[in-house]
Amino acid sequence: MKTVLKSEQQQITRLFSHLEFDGNQLNHQPGSVLGSTALIAGTTIGAGILALPAVTLPSGILPSTTVIIAVWLYTLFSGLLIAEVTLNVMGAEGISSIGFLAIVEKTLGKVGARIAGATYLFMHYALLVAYINKGGDILGSAFTKIAGLDNILILPNWVGTTTFTLLFGGILYLGKERFIQKLNSAFVAIVIISFFGLLLLGSGQIKSDQLLFQNWDAVGSAVSVICVALFYHNVVPVVVTQLEGDIPKIRQSIIIGSAIPLIMFLAWNAVILGSVSPDMLKNNLKVGGVFDPLQVLRAGASGELLGLVLTVFSEFAIITSFIGFVYGLVAFFQDISQITKAEFSRLPLFSLVLFPPMSLGTINPTIFFTALDYTGIFSISVLGGIIPAIMSWRQREQQKLVNGIYQSLIPGGKITLTVMIAIALSLIIKQILSI
Repeated sequence: MKTVLKSEQQQITRLFSHLEFDGNQLNHQPGSVLGSTALIAGTTIGAGILALPAVTLPSGILPSTTVIIAVWLYTLFSGLLIAEVTLNVMGAEGISSIGFLAIVEKTLGKVGARIAGATYLFMHYALLVAYINKGGDILGSAFTKIAGLDNILILPNWVGTTTFTLLFGGILYLGKERFIQKLNSAFVAIVIISFFGLLLLGSGQIKSDQLLFQNWDAVGSAVSVICVALFYHNVVPVVVTQLEGDIPKIRQSIIIGSAIPLIMFLAWNAVILGSVSPDMLKNNLKVGGVFDPLQVLRAGASGELLGLVLTVFSEFAIITSFIGFVYGLVAFFQDISQITKAEFSRLPLFSLVLFPPMSLGTINPTIFFTALDYTGIFSISVLGGIIPAIMSWRQREQQKLVNGIYQSLIPGGKITLTVMIAIALSLIIKQILSI
């Protein structure tokens, strides 16, 4: 362990946690940049990608591409900022690992931790509502189509949401950890294969008229959903731990790990928006006031094979995200139970996680885009922008008072922090005014 002593204060600048004892000596097993990069990329690629075409379609390919890149830059800075705050807390405390909410509590106290915890809880529940709603809808539509009943039978929304929740929630409840890991890996493989199949099939459906369409006035409404699609910040503390506080490796993993989904999202956005014909737009099939081109394409409007592959991709992208957020919420309540000394058995715990979003998704069948919209603005602006910037600001002030060493991963100092807070607040204010 390397340490630096300055002004009678010991500040740990590197943490070596991957040590194995073979009977004679300790062997250092450094963290893998490739593994950390894959964790960032895998967390980012999820169900948020499904909502992108619906919110970017009104603006066109060029404006939406510009905004996606701009939001990626913001999320990149906020991800690096969370890594920076994590690194400095771990160094100051002399610990090898710490979670995001614990970082908030150590930096901003119990009040800050409660605000972050409430925001974290809202984000997870809102996204589970969106995933259960859309996953159930796709599952019900696929069943009626496979059974040849799609022209004569429309299943009630509650059938799809209940089936989706009981089926995949039941697997998570009953399955052992190793089985769920293997199952999730298989699902991720299906998502990747079907994604590239979509790009291959969809590229042949692109129409030149759609490539030229631009409406810059409509692009602002897509920002919140793009934020959801590019959110990975909850795993950044894990990356800092895995890479043992090595700043160049941490920076490399976050930049590359978030750039891979960015490239995928840009290609996906261009192919789907380019595949939407004027006839589809005239039919104006809307879900909750939003025209969803994926629903039209899944129905086979641009070819049966494209619709089939899109259905597979959509459902399994939702399932992989659903698994991650269910486990995230389960871990959240387990942490609360340890703090409050209250014990949750497995069945009540999973019921608390699954039944509220299932009920809300059943009551409001068109809540998918609304849930993503509010999650993007309120939750991610707070968790990914305002709180990390305030924590960094406070850390820098504290380090000045004690002449400590502050390790920075982003340039610009407090100017950058001010800009990040201002952008997040402006998005929140804009959302409130639009209600």
